[in-house]
Amino acid sequence: MAIVDLSGSIEPNAEIELNYYDHSTGARQISDMFNIPPALLKDGEGWTVEEFTRFHTHSCTHVDAPWHYNSRIAGKPAPTIDELPLEWFFANGVVLEMRHKGQGDAVTIADIEKELSRIQYRLTPLDIVLVRNGQDQYFTAADYMHRGCGVTADATRWLYDKGIRVMGIDCWGWDRPLYLQAEKALESNQKGVFWEAHQADIAYCQIERMVNLDALPAKGFKVACFPLKIKRASGAPARVVAMLPD
Repeated sequence: MAIVDLSGSIEPNAEIELNYYDHSTGARQISDMFNIPPALLKDGEGWTVEEFTRFHTHSCTHVDAPWHYNSRIAGKPAPTIDELPLEWFFANGVVLEMRHKGQGDAVTIADIEKELSRIQYRLTPLDIVLVRNGQDQYFTAADYMHRGCGVTADATRWLYDKGIRVMGIDCWGWDRPLYLQAEKALESNQKGVFWEAHQADIAYCQIERMVNLDALPAKGFKVACFPLKIKRASGAPARVVAMLPD
């Protein structure tokens, strides 16, 4: 089995502050806690520890829970990340090629149907559907959040009606870039324009900020995307991987 990492690295950046404590710091901590001198430690070294001083649950490759979108969905309390069934997060994967979609372009039902026909794949319930737009090349760029296409609310509901509960994309978000959504929402002065796919009133999950989808075939692989079990959280970081048969 070949394993492909679909997660970006967690490292200090504009969103993340991460302190690294080295072996000498660990040795001093051990000395302070247990009065053990560094000479009694192998190579005079103690443990290393990393500490997040700024890190929210959506700062890296992560899974969105329905609670992220609204407090109530389809008239019921929206589930948080720790309340979702684990079966959702390990399933057959399928990649939908959308690298031809430009900045702010919509991924529609027709686009998805055409791509499924091209790769000769029929969706089954709990498949994990991944949209490849190629924006992972800008993962560390300052304007990453402003790049990419976006899946429409109608297309998201269409996938949900097919039994899909987890959908992912190699962009900053599942919807079109936020600044484009904001422009359109203000111009139309209507609800349901800004964050349309997020607030589609369906209880599903998004994997956002994925990488390396270009290393995958269109079908014939498994995806594991278990989110951290954070109590009452709207989402959680995940080590998302694809497993391909030899």
